Amino acid sequence: MLALIMAGGQGSRLGMGEKPLVTICGRPMLAYVVDAFRAAGHEVVVVASHRTPFTKNWCRAQGVALYAAEGLGYVEDIRAAATDLAGVGEPFFTCVSDLPCLASDIVAGVEEAWRRAGTAACSTWVPRALCEEHGCRTQYVETVDGVPACPAGINILTAGDLGGPQDELQLLLPDRRLVFNINTREELVLVQDYLCRNRNP
Repeated sequence: MLALIMAGGQGSRLGMGEKPLVTICGRPMLAYVVDAFRAAGHEVVVVASHRTPFTKNWCRAQGVALYAAEGLGYVEDIRAAATDLAGVGEPFFTCVSDLPCLASDIVAGVEEAWRRAGTAACSTWVPRALCEEHGCRTQYVETVDGVPACPAGINILTAGDLGGPQDELQLLLPDRRLVFNINTREELVLVQDYLCRNRNP
């Protein structure tokens, strides 16, 4: 399945240049996300824009497929990339580029749950309490399966009519690896500590 890794935003809240290239344990955040989807057997394309020229250069140097979006917004860039790269009726992943603890087993689990559900789309959520336990973001909260939850940043959509809502599985994932969606320097310090201690070399 096609996996669009969204890396076209400014990352202004973090204030450290292009967020996909912020280094954690010696590697840019984007590299962890690319590796997770590749290890799960998916075709990875990084969606970048004029706001992330160094990310484009990194992709070229690493042999990672690249889509140059106009940078009009997260949803707009997804629509443009899906229109150009995915056939009508074809499912595809979207994922933020600042999820450095993502792993292939999480990706595979999301796909398996979505296929069982038989829906056009899937969104993933992390319990708010788990985010708070690790000192991470809780800016947007929605109730999923009766639990206050925050978006994890991994989605599946079906190409074609992306102008409106699609029949969607809301998948609650109480996995602490998904709480580290990096938007602040405080969250960066937390994930550096967690990832450098827990990730296999």
